[in-house]
Amino acid sequence: MLCRNGGCTMPDLVCIQETLKKYNQEHLLRFFDELSDNKKSKLLNQLSTIDFEKVDSLFRSLKTISIPQGEVLEPLDYFIKNEISVKERRLLENQGTEILKQGQYAVVTMAGGQGTRLGHKGPKGTFELNLSPKKSSLFEILADKIKQANKRYNIQIPWYIMTSETNNKDTINYFESKNYFDYDKNNIHFFIQNKLPLIDTSGNILLRETYQVYEASNGNGNLFESLATNNMVSDMKKRGIKWIFVSGIDNILVKVADPIFLALTINNGTEIGAKTIFKKDPYSKDWVFCKKDSKPAMLGYERITEEITTANIDGRFLYREINILCHLFSIDALEKISNIDLPYHRATKKNTYINNEGMKIVPEEPNSYKFETFIFDSFRFFDNITLLRVQEEKEFAPIKDPAGIYSPDTATKLYLKEEFNSN
Repeated sequence: MLCRNGGCTMPDLVCIQETLKKYNQEHLLRFFDELSDNKKSKLLNQLSTIDFEKVDSLFRSLKTISIPQGEVLEPLDYFIKNEISVKERRLLENQGTEILKQGQYAVVTMAGGQGTRLGHKGPKGTFELNLSPKKSSLFEILADKIKQANKRYNIQIPWYIMTSETNNKDTINYFESKNYFDYDKNNIHFFIQNKLPLIDTSGNILLRETYQVYEASNGNGNLFESLATNNMVSDMKKRGIKWIFVSGIDNILVKVADPIFLALTINNGTEIGAKTIFKKDPYSKDWVFCKKDSKPAMLGYERITEEITTANIDGRFLYREINILCHLFSIDALEKISNIDLPYHRATKKNTYINNEGMKIVPEEPNSYKFETFIFDSFRFFDNITLLRVQEEKEFAPIKDPAGIYSPDTATKLYLKEEFNSN
């Protein structure tokens, strides 16, 4: 196999050695001579796919990261779902229903994570909840929701599932073992999210094993590029899809086909929409929606002052809408964003790594940088966004931690309560 870096046609090892030397990452081959042929091949294959120029550029950009000066902040308008009148609600529901019945709607689910934090081995989507009278995985719960929408609107919603290189094979095997939950497998599409290496504070790429570079997903903002490069956007256009709903796998109260949300977004004349919940604790670290220089955006908690968090008009707070990762995009908006390079954000992490002696080190303090793009950075490429505040107990029960407010137990109770109330 030949090296894929920059169109090089030299043998792998020679080409890769030159690339590593150029970007001061030669330590990645420190243990090469000690490896078996199989592990040598794995390492070279991985190194040949890494964009070292991008990694180098991201590290150098660390020195220039700063809070923008002179940025004009303004509030974004929003709707509150349970304050919409019965008459208006009925009109919106009827309109959205008619749009959904046209079969031009798709669902995208971000499911690239593992269930490690929950003590689960395997893709997070395969984690099971005890939903009396049976156990159901997160994937099965979502599949049931989409099937219910299909039956309600007499359509067949295409389902696009973003996995990671780590869990893609296991995810597909899981769906096969479950007979795709009796969903038409021709309407389920898996695609893999991109990733980037982790680097230490000196700019050196970390080794996870002597034969493996430490890579991680590069944020949910990579969704757009991954959809395009895996030909999912093209598939949507061939199917005549006009609206795409995007969410994560872990929110078991998500409404995958909400006619009110769809109609409201269309009537408001926007190409994108987002559901929100109210920020109950004004001093939490949650980001909030706002306008930055007249464009939709998110405001980080470190920039939220007392004045901003308490700003209100007649008791209606201006900066208290939290993003819950439930988004609508028109097909044109999705395609537009897929051709834009979103900015990267740096996160400082603690990550185990292989040191110069080949020993695995577990750091006590943060030792590395992870670079991620976020969906919310795409908002600024549009003039406006439709925000719909929903009730947390009805539409937001993510499973993130083994215990606490966002745990399996809490989510299960909310789910069973909502199911009981809807029957």
